[in-house]
Amino acid sequence: MSSLSCGIVGLPNVGKSTIFSALTNVAAESANYPFTTIEPNIAVVDIPDDRLTKLHTLLNSKKNIPTSLKFVDIAGLVKGASKGEGLGNKFLASIREVDAIAHVLRCFEGNTTHVLGAVDPIRDLEIINLELAISDLQILEKRLTKLEKIKKSGDREAIKEYEIVETISQLLNENKNINLKRDFSVNDLDIVKKLNLISIKPTMYVLNYGSEAVNKEEIDRLKDIIAKKNGSFIEIYGLLEKEIKDLDDNEKKLFLDEYEIEETGLKILIRKAYSILDLVTFYTADENETRAWSITNNSKAPIAAGKIHSDFEKGFIRAEIIEYKNYILFGSEEAAKNKGVMRSEGKEYIIKDGDIVHFRYNL
Repeated sequence: MSSLSCGIVGLPNVGKSTIFSALTNVAAESANYPFTTIEPNIAVVDIPDDRLTKLHTLLNSKKNIPTSLKFVDIAGLVKGASKGEGLGNKFLASIREVDAIAHVLRCFEGNTTHVLGAVDPIRDLEIINLELAISDLQILEKRLTKLEKIKKSGDREAIKEYEIVETISQLLNENKNINLKRDFSVNDLDIVKKLNLISIKPTMYVLNYGSEAVNKEEIDRLKDIIAKKNGSFIEIYGLLEKEIKDLDDNEKKLFLDEYEIEETGLKILIRKAYSILDLVTFYTADENETRAWSITNNSKAPIAAGKIHSDFEKGFIRAEIIEYKNYILFGSEEAAKNKGVMRSEGKEYIIKDGDIVHFRYNL
């Protein structure tokens, strides 16, 4: 089953490929000129999971399989990308294929040439956001033209979609963020998502400090702008991350302690990606295999069963649930069952983060 994906985007030479290489331990091509990366670099990264490790140790399972997230290093966009500048159409198409966006902003000086001559993360943020919005507006304009003809016949679905597309176009033209929960009803969301707009994808901003950040006042202004957009951000020292990626755990800890960094960029980025994708983790566990699975928050048990195999969803009978803390406390599914902490749940049960699940199904 394919992993959910997070696209790493930004202007050329802001450190995207360096961060990608550091975070995934996969060497992405990096050089001191724009468009080094043309085809997206892709790496599927296992998600560190202390709960999974403890379950695996407890059961001494033959296999230990973490869940994963796919990182896609997308080549640098430039001003005019929405009009095809700098291979813009190709790069924008790559962004449309990912589930979430990590927008890297260069917050360091250094010898690497900036494509616009000077380091200015606020300007860079506005340029990329504008290009993405223009790209979406072009799609929406074409859709409105098509719907205009259909809705004249009185087609209710076309009329409804026309209203939704008009609303989104107005928000983008006014440079406003699109908030799916605030701006649309639950019944509208299917229509919105089918438009496959970049502007509705979950987004985090990655403030890349290289090995040393630009002045604090400028960073604080950048954070304020992101906050006003109701955005979220993480802070990464990209060059330092690249230096430590091959160190063992002890050496890595010493290095991080020296720079007063609590954890690696990989863990920060994964946690934030999980957050903006609104994911939870559930587990299947026995002596043969301990495995973590990612699923969208508020998903019902049959949907979770379908993550394992489509037949499990079709033939779903019930889900036997043990909370992680109880599984660890009593040491096994059998012991948890004997202690009365295993629950039998039906089709309406919402899977919770940390659930250990045994699905019952009829093929």
